[in-house]
Amino acid sequence: MTTRPALPPVPTLILAMVILQGGAAFAKTLFPLVGPLGTTALRTTLAALILLLVFRPNLRHLSRADWRLVVPYGVTLALMNMSFYLSLRLLPLGLAVTLEFMGPLLLSLYLSRRPLDYLWVLLAGLGIFLMVPHAGGGHFSVAGAGLALLAGAFWVVYILIGGRVGRTLPSKVAVTAGMLVAALVSLPFGILSAGTALVQPQALLAGLAVAVLSSALPYTLELQVLRALSAKVFGVLMSMEPAIAALSGLVILHERLSVGQWLGLFAVMAASVGISVTGQPEAHTEPEPVN
Repeated sequence: MTTRPALPPVPTLILAMVILQGGAAFAKTLFPLVGPLGTTALRTTLAALILLLVFRPNLRHLSRADWRLVVPYGVTLALMNMSFYLSLRLLPLGLAVTLEFMGPLLLSLYLSRRPLDYLWVLLAGLGIFLMVPHAGGGHFSVAGAGLALLAGAFWVVYILIGGRVGRTLPSKVAVTAGMLVAALVSLPFGILSAGTALVQPQALLAGLAVAVLSSALPYTLELQVLRALSAKVFGVLMSMEPAIAALSGLVILHERLSVGQWLGLFAVMAASVGISVTGQPEAHTEPEPVN
């Protein structure tokens, strides 16, 4: 007897994205307590503990060859989240997610290599251009943009390594071991950055909420969706992520974007929809990088 998700796949994926970006917005409220690196450390460490308790994988059975795959996977996960959270200190959530989104978008374009892809490259480039407040309106940081693009580059590595890990190990073992490695990498940076503030009850409770919202819950929902939707439909729906992030930033953090920045955001989304429909959508079939 097969188990069906409580919701149809499309609403389930939308719910997963709303939860994920709501978790990212909530994570930003932790910055005054422990900073971006402390937030990363709390999120990855608590997420690793949750996954260990829920999935109970036997990590002792992993061979040296398995760990040679898992360790780069976890290190990439940690670096991706650290750079993304550092970008959130300087950029509104919607802009940070849109710029990070350029990583898998460019990977999809590279994998496709069709003449029509030049249109999507131009459209994505126009989107980035519109995000910069040329007339002085709207909030934009060059350093923040660089960090968000760096997070997108790590996302590409995460997709490529994650594909190899996923073909070698069961998904529950892979994600738990990878998150454990990410916690071990990010925790020293968090301790150096935030010190004893990491163990304050308020920080621990907020970090636990972020770990659930940004890792366990959306990942579980996406696993259900990936079994039911084609890669093309999944890629098109994932293109909604920047808009959901911007709305989450507006509602939770009161972050407002200029008209030009909204136009830029939708241009990047349109480029993502275009490559998902006309190109090779395989790069979109990995679960999101639990930001």
